Amino acid sequence: MNTRKLGSTDVEVTELGFGAAQIGNLYAPVDDETAAAAVDAAWQEGVRYFDTAPHYGLGLSERRLGAALGRHPRDEFVVSTKVGRLLVENPAPTGSDLDVAGFAVPDDLTRQLDYSGDGVRRSLEASLTRLGLDRVDIVYVHDPDAHLDQAIRESIPALCQLRDEGVVGAVGAGMNYWQPLLRIVQEADADVVMLAGRWTLLDRSGEPLLEECERRNVSVVAAAPFNSGILARPWPADGAMWNYEPAPEDVLAKARALAAACQEHGNTLPQAAVCFPLRHPAVASVVAGMRTAAQARTSAAYLGAGVSEDAWAALEAASTASGPRRGSSEERPVSAPATGLDRNGHRS
Repeated sequence: MNTRKLGSTDVEVTELGFGAAQIGNLYAPVDDETAAAAVDAAWQEGVRYFDTAPHYGLGLSERRLGAALGRHPRDEFVVSTKVGRLLVENPAPTGSDLDVAGFAVPDDLTRQLDYSGDGVRRSLEASLTRLGLDRVDIVYVHDPDAHLDQAIRESIPALCQLRDEGVVGAVGAGMNYWQPLLRIVQEADADVVMLAGRWTLLDRSGEPLLEECERRNVSVVAAAPFNSGILARPWPADGAMWNYEPAPEDVLAKARALAAACQEHGNTLPQAAVCFPLRHPAVASVVAGMRTAAQARTSAAYLGAGVSEDAWAALEAASTASGPRRGSSEERPVSAPATGLDRNGHRS
């Protein structure tokens, strides 16, 4: 599998990345064996970039990912995790985290937002313990939606210091919104940003961010390529999910127009969805959520099959025929609901 370099760093990521929110029991339980098999299958398909976060299953995703990767030489894979949520003892557990954040795990811990420099360092230390690693390659500030000033003033400078000390290889931020990421790229010393759901075959509203990243040599990791599921099947069904809720009729119609264009040229909608983000030179990797070994193999097959130039031309025509225009009022930031902040393509 091809790799691409992140900005001016020495970190290289595979064009397909493993989104580990699913193996943190996103929405439904996954047993240890199934989670390990998903990581193993991705490895067998050539995936060497794995993304996780403390948020995913209250640390379960990090523990499972670290255990699965521990069977491989450390220099052969790249891991990213996130900071901004400290895991602390829950003073009032209810038994499950499912209703609070969408993960089917016991809620003996709770998330404490902390975007301070000290909080960033403590979060990373705890992540390393859960992962069983002595270092991670990429650290993202996770969803600093209401803490953007602090993230720019404290979180990212703290990570940059760790980068300069050689503790981490690349730093940045990961969000659903492209607008605050644009400000981070312009005002902070970021190497990479993770943009979830706003640079996809169906939703290209994040293009201004990608253009600025290209100008500044900041890489983009495109997460959630299936837009919550609407692009995950060859033909979007009635009630298909888009941005965590049933797709509006106009969005469903556009997705079906894209699916028809794929079928006309011998491709499939999910195949094009995985391949599309990499067409922009700023994009280094597409991170897709992988719950099972079958999903890992399928995602790799989508990327490996590619899309013909004739199909891309037809898809461009279908895309411009309807849907939000670049810079239009329809391009409002979309925030994930409390249940299911799957930042990994996998919110797909």
